[in-house]
Amino acid sequence: MGKNILIKAGILGMIAVLGGAFGAHALKEVLTLEQLTSFQTGVRYQMIHAVVLLFLFILINKFESKQFKIAANLIFFGVILFSGSIYILTLKNIIGLEILKFAGPITPIGGLLIISGWVFIIIGGMKLKLD
Repeated sequence: MGKNILIKAGILGMIAVLGGAFGAHALKEVLTLEQLTSFQTGVRYQMIHAVVLLFLFILINKFESKQFKIAANLIFFGVILFSGSIYILTLKNIIGLEILKFAGPITPIGGLLIISGWVFIIIGGMKLKLD
């Protein structure tokens, strides 16, 4: 149960490591310090929440909590929107796609989904019946 959450955690973690390496090596010469800091924020949030998904995978398999499943999906899609939009906004000038400025309003939507995921973790924790 929850195998797809484990796979999603692996995907987010892998992309975060690749993004971190890309930012540290390839982007430090072409981005401003502010842009690089923004890019690193996206990577950091993505990696943290990849680990959160790993914990949710364990919790779902132990307790079969509907709230933890909802939390995992909210967090996964929130990270895609939050970190993904930060990457797009940071790289849009480099890749010559100024049309991608639409990504700006997506960042807070992703953040709201991540926060909602944490709310479902809290609700799931409150509903747990531990021995």
